[in-house]
Order: sequence, then C-alpha cells, then structure tokens
Amino acid sequence: MHGPWRHGRGEWRTPRERPPWWPENEAWPPESGRPWRAMSARFARRMVLFAAIAFVVFAFVVAAFVALLIGTFGGVGGGAAVPLAAFLLLVVSFNVARGVRRLIVPLGDLIDGAERVESGDYSVRVRERGPRELKALSRAFNAMSSRLERSEAERRRLLADVSHELRTPLAIVQGNLEAIIDGVHAADEAHVRPILDETRVLARLIEDLRTLSLAEAGVLALHREPTDVAALARDTAASFAASATTAGPSIETTAAAPIEADVDPVRVREVLANLIANAVRYARTRVQVALSSTDDRVTVAVVDDGAGIPADALPHVFERFSKSPESRGAGLGLAIAKSLVAAHGGEISARSENGRGTTITFTLPRTG
Repeated sequence: MHGPWRHGRGEWRTPRERPPWWPENEAWPPESGRPWRAMSARFARRMVLFAAIAFVVFAFVVAAFVALLIGTFGGVGGGAAVPLAAFLLLVVSFNVARGVRRLIVPLGDLIDGAERVESGDYSVRVRERGPRELKALSRAFNAMSSRLERSEAERRRLLADVSHELRTPLAIVQGNLEAIIDGVHAADEAHVRPILDETRVLARLIEDLRTLSLAEAGVLALHREPTDVAALARDTAASFAASATTAGPSIETTAAAPIEADVDPVRVREVLANLIANAVRYARTRVQVALSSTDDRVTVAVVDDGAGIPADALPHVFERFSKSPESRGAGLGLAIAKSLVAAHGGEISARSENGRGTTITFTLPRTG
C-alpha cells in the first residue's frame, strides 16, 4: 500500500517501502512529516502555558481585589468579598479556557490538515470555526486544497492522455522497423514513409505539448509587432484552400479593411490555423472567417456549417485532449488556441447547435 495512512488516533504514517514514483536521489521515508507533529505539540504546549500564565495573572488580580475589599470594609463586608472573589475567579477561568479552546482547536485542525496535504492527501478539508480570522484562514486552506486536488487529478489525466497518444505512433514505428529488420518488409519508400509520417506525428505532439505548457505557465515569449490581422487571416485561409480538394468546403474571409494590431503574428497564425483546420474537418460546404474591430479590440469568428457540437461536449472543447470520436488528431488544437489567445490578453469562446454548425470566436487587444 502506497501513500499515507492513519495509524492510531490523530497520527499519519508513511509506508515503509519506497513508492516507485519517489525520486532516487531523495531519502525515504521523508523526514518532513515529523516537524509538523513537533510543531503541533509545541503549539499545544505554548497555548497551555499561555492559559496557565493568564490564569495566574487573573487569580492574582482577583486576590488583590479581595484583599482590598477586606481591608476597606472589614467585618461582614470582608466576609462577603471572599465568595464574590471566588465567583469572579471561576468566571474568568471559564472564559480564559473557552477563549483558548476557540483558538487551539481550529489551529490544531489547520496544522493537522497541513500535515495531510504535505503528505499528499489533497482531499482534506477543515471545519470553519473559531474567530472570524481563523474562519477566513480555514476557507483559504480549503480553497487551496481544492485547487491542489484538481491540479493533481488534471496531472494524472494528462499523463494518461499523453501515454495514450504516444502509444499508437510508437507502435507503428516499432512494428515497421521490426518487420524491415526481420526481412518481412523491404527497406523501400513504401515501408519507410509510414515510419517518417509517424515520427512527424510524434514531433508535432511534442511541440504542441511544449507550446501548451509554456502558455499555461505564463512563460510563453510573445514577439509582438504591428500586424494586419485581416491579411494574416486571408493568408492562413488561402493556405488551406490551396490544399483542399475540389469536393472540400469553400473558405471565405470577410474583412472590410486592414485591421492593425500589436500581436505576435506567428502565434496568431497558429490560432487561426487550428480553428480553420477544425472547421474544414467538420464543415459540409462552407467555412467563413469573419473579422471586425473596434478602437481597442479585434474580433475573429471562424464559422462552419457542419453537424455542430453536442451540448454536453461544448463546455469541454477547449480542454486538453478533448476531441470527437472520429477525430484523428490529439485534441490539443483548441486548447493551444485558448492558451495563445489568453497569452495575448484576449478571450475565446465556442457556440454551436446540433445540425447548425459551430462558431469559434476570439478577441485580441489591438495594443499589447
């Protein structure tokens, strides 16, 4: 069994065996869990010490108050001061203990939760209780652990998807090479070309993943320059029209006049190419690239007259590896388009109805 598990009451232990994913150059078991338990114990001791000191101080104040009453009134008044002082001491002690508990319990929950997150359990949530500030801290902790849990699930899904996408081209390359080596196939163009084609698929997949990771991390370098986005769209559409067959859909570009914007022309062309390629793949007869602009924004809409995207799939079209069953691509095109548009400070959206085609619209600021 790998991963942390609860051992006894309130303790978390790590497995004795090194997990297969643990780095070889790091010691196992990790020592980072012990400081959390030591911190929790130190915190509890300090809070108890604080409560004891507060109790002694208040007891001293009450005793001084009793002495003052006895010295002032004496007799009957002095006798009544003793039970009054005892009652005050009891009330003060109760409130001090209640206040310390309101602090120590939620803080102890946070320390225990932080230890569980540190050990890899991102499903942990803590109760929002205690003073207002501690409730806010608990809410922030729960939001953090929720994001970590989603990120971990996304990481696992990404690894599974990448493995799946790599498996097919690698199997084709390996199978053809083994057949050539064993003499089953001749080393001629007919049998070597499929290997070359699949290596290009692998190269494209790796480059797409690199672009996507850089864009999502916010470190993708953009080389902005004044660009006529309308001309860029016409050139990109023309490159698809030149390679289309006579039976393929027509591609039209509409723009009233040149539209200047300060963008990275290479990356914007990549966005346009991804959108137009998708539209051509699913269109029946026509693909339209429509451009418009305002003083501060450029809007580009790529419209096809295909079958449309199902309503349940529409919210996920910009996710990595999201694709229709008949698609032969890796499902990264729209995810890359979204990341590149976001890197420019723009927005992208999809609108579709079954049987009525799909419209992908993105906007870019005219100045960087």
